[in-house]
Amino acid sequence: MGGMASPRRDLAVRAAVAQGLLTPGSPVVALLDTAGIRASAAALTSAFAAVTQAGVLHAFAVKAAPLVPVLRLLAEAGIGAEVASPGELALARAAGVPPSRTVLDSPAKTPAELREALALGIAVNADNLQELARIDALVASTPTASPLGLRVNPQVGAGAIGALSTATATSKFGVALRDDGAREAVVQAYLDRPWLTRLHTHTGSQGVPLTLMAEGVRAAYELAEEINTKAGRPQIDTLDIGGGLPVNFASDEETPTYADYARLLAGTVPGLLDGRYRLVTEFGRSLLAKHGTVLTRVEYTKTSGGRPIAVTHAGVQLATRTVYAPEAWPLRILAYDPEGRPRTGGTTVQDVAGPACFAGDLLAAGRALPLLHPGDVVAVPDTGAYAFAHHYAYNSLPRPAVHGFTVTGDGAGDGTVAFALVRPAQTPEELVAEAGGGHADALVR
Repeated sequence: MGGMASPRRDLAVRAAVAQGLLTPGSPVVALLDTAGIRASAAALTSAFAAVTQAGVLHAFAVKAAPLVPVLRLLAEAGIGAEVASPGELALARAAGVPPSRTVLDSPAKTPAELREALALGIAVNADNLQELARIDALVASTPTASPLGLRVNPQVGAGAIGALSTATATSKFGVALRDDGAREAVVQAYLDRPWLTRLHTHTGSQGVPLTLMAEGVRAAYELAEEINTKAGRPQIDTLDIGGGLPVNFASDEETPTYADYARLLAGTVPGLLDGRYRLVTEFGRSLLAKHGTVLTRVEYTKTSGGRPIAVTHAGVQLATRTVYAPEAWPLRILAYDPEGRPRTGGTTVQDVAGPACFAGDLLAAGRALPLLHPGDVVAVPDTGAYAFAHHYAYNSLPRPAVHGFTVTGDGAGDGTVAFALVRPAQTPEELVAEAGGGHADALVR
């Protein structure tokens, strides 16, 4: 899927140092490989085009990388937006994603959110029957062009990471199909609402095997078939099968692929792909993770209890999940010298620490790497999703600058790297403003 191959990444690291993006005064920066993002988008669209002739809307899960230039890049590559909050909708609109290519999912939509979406003609998936009743009133009062659906939980089980498994027996998402009376209630809800034409499910993401994802899709397909049979017409014309393709964080290899998943769906749910149903997908992490890298300078090195420790400026504020759940979210660490050239030679078991004031702020513990020195550059690949775009403001650490990059030339060691600013670094003045600096006397008047 066009991941950030090592030669392109190595060129970008050295160029970031040479062009002054990473300096002693700006010791952490994030990079996005635009060619890799485009390649992943192309891999997704071609994988599904190979298994179905029906229309497919691939809607990027904005939560995975809520950056307007990224959404614009994806939109130009034919990818829409799946949004789950007013903020994410605002980002998608700012990126120029049209309502017809936007899908609103959320378990807690307010009446105002629903009214806005229906007024714009954005597709809406209700999370539960109470929300469906709320939509009833809105549809009755004001006609809408929005395609409308309902999310169901097929309750097919959990993957390796419970917090990211959304089709468990007690998941907070969707209508639980195996609960007593639930399936019958869902079928009746559709028969009572001729305008309800979509069905949505999502089994989970990282840690969820492809076979479990496909089983969740099959359950939704079988429900759609049942509803259409009882309605006596193809009332449900679109199945939103969610996203969730897991990412390999162990190497540069991109596996599994979208083609793997599309072929599995073709074998598991052939009726889904026979042209009768349009599809919506909602992939996020798998489109962006492999194309982002955090760079940080090593500020100090020390030894504690006989173990070397490299103290850097990247930690919990950028790799929050890794710091708090390292077993579930391990990240690779790559070592470069102060000029951004890969360090080679023997390895030493060492810790790579972040700047936050708590003991658990470690990017990696007991990792075998070339021995790091002050001024060296540490690169943390596979951080393009759910990492530097989701800043965690521990210790009031500032958000880093994010730059996209392109490589011209052969891309195998001699290319030229051009950077484009995606988001500027957060300034001290912006930090103070966010912390109520304009209201300093509010509590002492």
